[in-house]
Amino acid sequence: MTAELSDKIRASYSLTDEEKISSWFADLGITQFTGKGYDDFQEYLKDGMVLCNLALKLEPGSIRKINDVPGVKMAVFKASKSNENIGNFLAWAERYGVPASNTFQTADLFEGTNLAAVQRTIFNLGGVAQKKGFSPAIGVKVSDENKRNFTQQQMRAGETIISKQMGNNQGASQQGMTGYGTGRQIIDRTSEKTTGVDYSSSSLQYGSNKGASQAGMTGYGAGRQIIDKTSEEKQNQK
Repeated sequence: MTAELSDKIRASYSLTDEEKISSWFADLGITQFTGKGYDDFQEYLKDGMVLCNLALKLEPGSIRKINDVPGVKMAVFKASKSNENIGNFLAWAERYGVPASNTFQTADLFEGTNLAAVQRTIFNLGGVAQKKGFSPAIGVKVSDENKRNFTQQQMRAGETIISKQMGNNQGASQQGMTGYGTGRQIIDRTSEKTTGVDYSSSSLQYGSNKGASQAGMTGYGAGRQIIDKTSEEKQNQK
């Protein structure tokens, strides 16, 4: 774990939640937490014994066996027994009503990688305990299921309603509209008043000669004679 990641994880740990959890455990008669801070809290819960005792307080008989980790001499066996205790607690928490997605991973506690997740799990347990009527408890009470029972007739009633996702004209009609494909005459009355040209039969979009005609003009393609009047005048002066 990098130092930067470690700092972020430690920053998410709440001393306020630590105090609330410690106070709750004391009220339940569980071994009191006497330290303070991230490392002390990990050491307090690391062997899983406190958490298993919490499970027994909330639901007596829920944990069949708690490994006595302090009595184990070899470190490798201490780790194995601690992880077993933590695993038994997590399995019970899910049976008790806390979704696995709302709990922590064994390594989060044993290796100290995310104690904030451990705190959230304990608060989630407190919320479920309140729902079950347990007191004292911490956290927000989990809401009760509001199950609805509909008759078959009620469930089929919506089949007669046209969904707006399928299109709905909301009562509109095509009354008074021209037929499909029929041309529409567009008259620019503003331009007609300004120019004096009647555009009722020709849209400005098609162009307009404003009344001009080709009267007196040569036919299309006919030759046109070009006379240089300046040169003609100079020749006459000579």
